[in-house]
Amino acid sequence: MNGPKRLVLVTGASGFLGKHMVRALAANGWAVRAASREPAAIPEAAGVERVALPDLARATDWTTLVDGATHIVHLAGIAHAPGHLPEEVYNRINRDVVGEFAGAARGGVERFVLMSTVRAQAGLAADHVITEADPPLPTDIYGQSKLEAERLLAGSGVPFSVLRPAVVYGRGVKGNIASLATLAQTPMPLPFGGLDNRRSLLAIDNLASAIELALASPKAEGEMFLVADSEPISVADLVTAMREGLGRAPHLVRVPLGGVKRLMATFGKEAEWDRLSGNFVIDAGKLRAIGWDPRVKTYDGIAAMMREPNGAAGS
Repeated sequence: MNGPKRLVLVTGASGFLGKHMVRALAANGWAVRAASREPAAIPEAAGVERVALPDLARATDWTTLVDGATHIVHLAGIAHAPGHLPEEVYNRINRDVVGEFAGAARGGVERFVLMSTVRAQAGLAADHVITEADPPLPTDIYGQSKLEAERLLAGSGVPFSVLRPAVVYGRGVKGNIASLATLAQTPMPLPFGGLDNRRSLLAIDNLASAIELALASPKAEGEMFLVADSEPISVADLVTAMREGLGRAPHLVRVPLGGVKRLMATFGKEAEWDRLSGNFVIDAGKLRAIGWDPRVKTYDGIAAMMREPNGAAGS
């Protein structure tokens, strides 16, 4: 990065995404103000200032946090947790906070990068390749709150970029990828041999490079980008990659899809089945067209994740 060092404020800096982004930005020459409700949980690093993030559930004065920052990466928010949180919580933390935060940043920040989600655009599956040209059709309050946050940011007057990532994987991942990793670590045969559907995922290193591009590129200003690895992967290949990373044979068996669904339901994993069984392919060509190079390939990235100590939650 050329020129004087610039200060990027990263919210949600102690989370799965945040820890990695803080390290990556600092390593590439940014001065980083890393904000979290638990600043002590942010790893210490040269060039990183750890600060407390206000309680997002309440209206707050963002002035002190924003003061001196030239760029913002807003990662903090409520993740997808179906059935566990009321709508007003999603709307407050994922939507209203963005409007307040952007208002405080207006006039002093060169670029505000919002971490949205592909769920602002689509549901759990799609019968076509998803692009930015598709009309946004979120299917739940999580996606809707993120979409409305994007709109608030776009109308705020602050220079911005929006990223809608696919499901992100990497060391410390949680959610469905972590659940699959836990299954992959068992010696048992797994009934996923027939799951040849295609789903797009996103390596955390690829996300980091996308964020840097969104922060710095004039071509990214005022734009929304889908973010995903170059090629989708089937569930069968995903589990095969996990077991390859563990030094094991795939040990997958073919079971009729109805049987897999019933098995998942037996363990109370119907929601996971919905997220695994359909196609969900994202074309990130718009971001690649302005210079993004997603170097990590999904199969290789998943295998590498499993080789790391504590590579996935539950390991």
